[in-house]
Amino acid sequence: MKKQLLGLISLLLFSFHSYSQSEIENFVKEGIQYHDNGEFDKAIQYYEKALKIEPKSTLVNYEIALSYFSKGDYRKALEYSDVVLKQNKDLMLQAYMTKGSALDMLGKTKESIKLFNKSIKKTGGHYLLYYNLGLNYYKINDLVNAEENVIKAIELNPNHSSSHLMLANIHNQKGNSVQTLLSSHYFLLLEPNSQRSLEAYSMLQQNFGGNVSKDKEKPNTINILLSPNNDSQFGAAELMVSMLEASKSLEENEGKSDEEMFVENTDKFFKVLGELKEKKNKEIWWTFYTSFFYDLAKSEHLETYCKYITQIGNENSKKWIEDNNNALTEFDNWLKNN
Repeated sequence: MKKQLLGLISLLLFSFHSYSQSEIENFVKEGIQYHDNGEFDKAIQYYEKALKIEPKSTLVNYEIALSYFSKGDYRKALEYSDVVLKQNKDLMLQAYMTKGSALDMLGKTKESIKLFNKSIKKTGGHYLLYYNLGLNYYKINDLVNAEENVIKAIELNPNHSSSHLMLANIHNQKGNSVQTLLSSHYFLLLEPNSQRSLEAYSMLQQNFGGNVSKDKEKPNTINILLSPNNDSQFGAAELMVSMLEASKSLEENEGKSDEEMFVENTDKFFKVLGELKEKKNKEIWWTFYTSFFYDLAKSEHLETYCKYITQIGNENSKKWIEDNNNALTEFDNWLKNN
């Protein structure tokens, strides 16, 4: 009789637990729907119902922290993120991300940097942790650490477009045109048609010939200003970029459209970089960017690439893309095999 009673109690407890978990899941599902619709207060109401059933649920505490962060209540976001982190179980990465971002939004960027460094040691590293750490270093103008961490993010996930854009911004601020061009190009390959793409497209244009000017008193004279900050390994490449821009005024290029010149000069830029690459070059600029773009320049898809990455800021490129679906498909297939 005693065994039967214990069995019945266990069954009841199991049934209650299953019912509670089902309720929690339903509340979370409702909350996520409201969150995704931007109704953060309603989302929080459903998460609070779930927390009454299981106050330490890592899932619910993370979701409510995210909703508080999204509505701008960063202190509450910290509070609920800490519940997740103290348990040291599930959703640690997400909780670190939310807490670190909340600290930054509260003006505690240096504290956020300490947290992200700690989280990388604890979790073994993740590209989003490295990216956000790099972003915070960038905000306090520590460009050395910003670059180091954003490169680690790219190494872990080469398809993370934000990391390439951040790297472009870092070197644009440093005045390094070649590095800015390479990372801007790759960002535009990954994200060619967003609001951020306009920023990258503008940066690309400025760095491809921004140091070339004509002498007003001597119309046939072209001035080239080289960056004193650039590393010697990129000196030849930077000079080459300037010469390519200056070549637009040559007689042989008269009558060519800006789009034609962009394709030609991009082709030459990628090929010259590929030829400058040496076995001793181990940096990401050579092993990742230059290797990829050199192969692209030697393929049959460079024109398609140029149209694709400039569609956000050039109506002619946009129309070309619309009219050449076959070329895009072939380019896509090439990318999948390289």
